[in-house]
Amino acid sequence: MTDLEAELRKVVRGDVGFDVTSRALATMDASNYRRVPLGVVAPRDADDVAGVLEVCRAHRVPVVPRGGGTSIAGQATGTGVVLDFTRHMNRLVSLDPEARTAVVQPGLVLDRLQEAAAPHGLRFGPDPSTHSRCTLGGMIGNNSCGSHSVAWGTTADSVRELDVITAPGRRLRLGRDWSGAPEGLRELVDGELARLRTGFPELPRRISGYALDALLPERGADVARSFCGSEGTLGVLTEAVVRLVEAPRARALAVLGYADESAAAEAAAGLLPYGPLTVEGMAADLVPSPAALPRGAAWLFVETGGETAGEARARAEGIVGAADVVDALVVTDPAGQRALWRIREDASGTATRMPDGTEAWPGWEDCAVPPARLGPYLRDFRALLAAHGLRGTPYGHFGDGCIHVRIDFDLLTEPGIARFRRFSEELAELVVTHGGSLSGEHGDGQARAELLPRMYGPEMVGLFERAKGMWDPDDLLNPGMLVRPAPLDAGLRFSVLPREPVDVAFGYPSDGGDFSAAVRRCVGVAKCRTTSVSGSAVMCPSFRATGEEQHSTRGRARLLHEMLAGEVVTDGWRSTQVRDALDLCLSCKGCRSDCPVEVDMATYKAEFLHHHYAGRRRPAAHYAMGRLPVWLRAVARTRTAPLVNALARMRPFAWTAKRLGGIAPEREIPRVATRTFSRWWERRRASVQGGDLVVLWPDTFTEYLSPSVGRAAVRVLEAAGLRVALPPTVRLAKPPVGDGRTVALDPLSLLRGRGHVCCGLTYVSTGQLDRARVVLRRTLDLMEPVLETEAPVVVLEPSCAAALRTDVPELLHDDPRAARLAAKVRTFAETLERHAPDWTPPRLDRPVAGQTHCHQHAVLGDAADRRLRGAAQLTGELSGGCCGLAGNFGFEKGHYEVSAACAEEQLLPSVRNAPDGTVVLADGFSCRTQLEQLAGVRGRHLAEVLAAALEGEAGNDPEIGR
Repeated sequence: MTDLEAELRKVVRGDVGFDVTSRALATMDASNYRRVPLGVVAPRDADDVAGVLEVCRAHRVPVVPRGGGTSIAGQATGTGVVLDFTRHMNRLVSLDPEARTAVVQPGLVLDRLQEAAAPHGLRFGPDPSTHSRCTLGGMIGNNSCGSHSVAWGTTADSVRELDVITAPGRRLRLGRDWSGAPEGLRELVDGELARLRTGFPELPRRISGYALDALLPERGADVARSFCGSEGTLGVLTEAVVRLVEAPRARALAVLGYADESAAAEAAAGLLPYGPLTVEGMAADLVPSPAALPRGAAWLFVETGGETAGEARARAEGIVGAADVVDALVVTDPAGQRALWRIREDASGTATRMPDGTEAWPGWEDCAVPPARLGPYLRDFRALLAAHGLRGTPYGHFGDGCIHVRIDFDLLTEPGIARFRRFSEELAELVVTHGGSLSGEHGDGQARAELLPRMYGPEMVGLFERAKGMWDPDDLLNPGMLVRPAPLDAGLRFSVLPREPVDVAFGYPSDGGDFSAAVRRCVGVAKCRTTSVSGSAVMCPSFRATGEEQHSTRGRARLLHEMLAGEVVTDGWRSTQVRDALDLCLSCKGCRSDCPVEVDMATYKAEFLHHHYAGRRRPAAHYAMGRLPVWLRAVARTRTAPLVNALARMRPFAWTAKRLGGIAPEREIPRVATRTFSRWWERRRASVQGGDLVVLWPDTFTEYLSPSVGRAAVRVLEAAGLRVALPPTVRLAKPPVGDGRTVALDPLSLLRGRGHVCCGLTYVSTGQLDRARVVLRRTLDLMEPVLETEAPVVVLEPSCAAALRTDVPELLHDDPRAARLAAKVRTFAETLERHAPDWTPPRLDRPVAGQTHCHQHAVLGDAADRRLRGAAQLTGELSGGCCGLAGNFGFEKGHYEVSAACAEEQLLPSVRNAPDGTVVLADGFSCRTQLEQLAGVRGRHLAEVLAAALEGEAGNDPEIGR
């Protein structure tokens, strides 16, 4: 233990972390920069903050305050001690509806304040797109704005008073009339009144530099306002009094379509006289699917408010009528508005990939110009990009003249970095020419501070340095930011990564086969750190259960980045720190869909485990559950299921089995079916001779644990007029050829011989990738006759379907049969919709409860399931999130508490709160098991519910309803 760490532990009641994991998690924010800290401290109160500053001042170690770590200019990283306010100093201290103020700690997430203010008809005005995870302290430090700034201004406009501790240890209460000003600051301002009155550009989004003009006498000598945007360089915030605004009772959203972004930009300023709440712009490049938007190649999102829905809508329609648009859409439904806003909010992540998959990066994320100059500025900006051979898609706060953009800089090579510098210098000149600010929202940080003299001139920058010296004479707080800055091309986070692709098992097709590029996908916007999930979202259940950064998708990506860098995490694939962080990853694949840049942590985890345990003894659970198909097949062949089930209910045997198998003692071992699905299939006669042939996949769970699901699926598929077959259990020499276009398969011929198909899911999830390849190649051999037909492969278990769709082709990227099989995979609902479009399901007239399977949400999609439920008159919505069992995860020793916490977030409440007669749907075996073991509720696969209705049991079978 170092002297610094030991002294900090003596004075700090909060958390002090100088370990590898703590340091690795704080090396980066959401910028291009990386700085390795000595340690991380999570203070509990202002006394802890004062103690840290005192110790660090004695050791001459820099201190950097950090909130959600979503800063885009590099100001939330440091080489000394990082203060993490998200763990403890994250409370809403008080809220006064009458005064319309709130007292907050710096680590409070913005959405928590909004939730507390909403019942009083109030809200905090600024709302960055990261509102679900950014903190009030970070917003004050960067003077954040958000989409509603045309109505409610910047964070500085919403600050009343600030409690700060300076580097020398003074505790100050900042406010108007010089309240809390450090010694000498007033004299500095009095001596530079002329410069301060003329040296700042007039525009709504001028964030760059220190706001010294807020100290002018005609502006109330507002020290608190001047402190906003200082990026942790002047003092450490410990508490803030902020102003709240009245929230409109109703809102409407007008989406205006334009021919191109220039037309949208030209129109934005003209809409401001109509009093909109937002005027946001984006182009088609950033929209995954423009189907929900009106016609056009660029759009303005213009929100209006009113006392009633009719008033809000009338204002929106008035703006549509006044605008010269290609097309327009007015939405008053709150859910519809949220869906549209999600497109805009995710742009900060989706913009990191160009349409062709090329990486794009921040650096010039938020320049701002006067709104009336936005059109000409964008044209000049586009021309500058072209001159440098760069690409980027502007979007953002068109009504405020503030533009976000990610640019395809090459930050991996010396020529690329040199071009990055040249472009930055020329763009700074262009912004100044248009009367703009280098930063219009996210701060200068390291990305732009070096160029501040081009905006303000050397005299004003010298004034900034003098002000900094009065607050922080020893340059202890966040050095290298704003004044005496580090070069904008130094310390780039990519410089430490391997230059050659790492040898890996998966193909990473979207990243050119490069694992480093896959890890680089995480840019740090931290959507995975959202503490409450809404709608159908899944990511990131382990973070919401623990609140720990290392258990978020971003945290794990940071550790993998540092593993590849080899500076902080030094033992590569053998790293215990990376292993421990990945241990609570449920492999739910929620990040694959919910992360704006589609980070796939489930695949990264499988890759890591494959290398980590190569040539080494694995955890017992990997043998017990990773090889589950082998054990279940052995039980079926020896017909010992009754004995196994009996032993599993005997406490001594069950305790021993769970201990040897690495299974959580709290778990019950699921019952094995006494008759497998395939054995049932062999003893029945097909009831349909004609109709489209569909091949029903006998996944491990359906085959050995829930054969009732398979039987029900056969009943429904045949009722829909489809001819059902099972995959071959032995490879045929050559499939019989039909009319030259299709191959006729005899369902009975597919049953002869031995061997079983398997998606390899349990091997992949435990990182046994070599074994997975063997199993999958054998499966592809067996499936070759099916691949020669037009028959779809119907997979009932969502996790198995997802594995066949994604894991198999990505793992066997050298075998074209894998992609052919993946293309054939259909869910139960997709099969009925595509191959029996005229079939009408039985009408149940029941409400439903339950949860959309996380793999279905992330990989397969549930649109067909929704339509099938609707046709069957199964009403209501399934919840999002993850059930928490997630295959082997919830059964593994040490995971029970997190598993149960995940279930308690959405799944269990949705079932408990459901009215009598509700159908509890759970298509996944894990979901059904979790419901049974934690709530005593039997969930059913949709196929089971429909099959029961077909048999006339819907009215009298108590197990269909809750």
